[in-house]
Amino acid sequence: MAIEIETKDCTALSDADFAEMADICAESSSDLGVGILSKQAEAWVLITLARDNGKLKGFSFSTLERIGGTPCVLVGVASIKRTSKRDTILKGIVTDQLRRAVLAFPDEDVLVGARFADASAFEAYKQLDDIVPRPGHKASGEERAWGRRLAKRFGIENGNYDDHTFIAKGDGAVACVLDHASLKPEKIDPDVAALFEPLDTERGDSLIAFGWAMAEDLAKLA
Repeated sequence: MAIEIETKDCTALSDADFAEMADICAESSSDLGVGILSKQAEAWVLITLARDNGKLKGFSFSTLERIGGTPCVLVGVASIKRTSKRDTILKGIVTDQLRRAVLAFPDEDVLVGARFADASAFEAYKQLDDIVPRPGHKASGEERAWGRRLAKRFGIENGNYDDHTFIAKGDGAVACVLDHASLKPEKIDPDVAALFEPLDTERGDSLIAFGWAMAEDLAKLA
């Protein structure tokens, strides 16, 4: 049976859905319980669920909105179960979110923003262009401004965000990030991994990153 990807309103989530999501989180680095996940459902609009043979293998909270007129896909908590198909699951979830974006924002470039705690999760951005931060790139003033906008949208206080490193300092709680473990960690670019070295994951630090889904690429998903 093929992997089934479904995106629906967070208000349609059932107690069984929350329990399945919590089970996935319990096996990952982001051990989020039902209580926190239910609060995420209140904070975000959409939930994308990936099932294989009827069993949940990954999920992602998100919303489609404009920030300063710019169309955005903003990703909240997301977690991919540690199976041999996890790369495919991650790609399927991201693709479905981008498909939603082209329907909401036809003929426009779309910014995709998320929080990360590990370089493995950067694989979610494989389909994007002009990712910030990235190795060898000095962020422009406008790119740093985007980092601040996203930090504010993610509920991070000004004093806890560095717009040069794009790192958000945690408060001791588990960070609400896009959680994914690469099938081939040995192939992660060391320069990408270096972006995460300053993070104190036990404190709940995260890296805010964004990239662009170009209109011509999105059109192929419509």
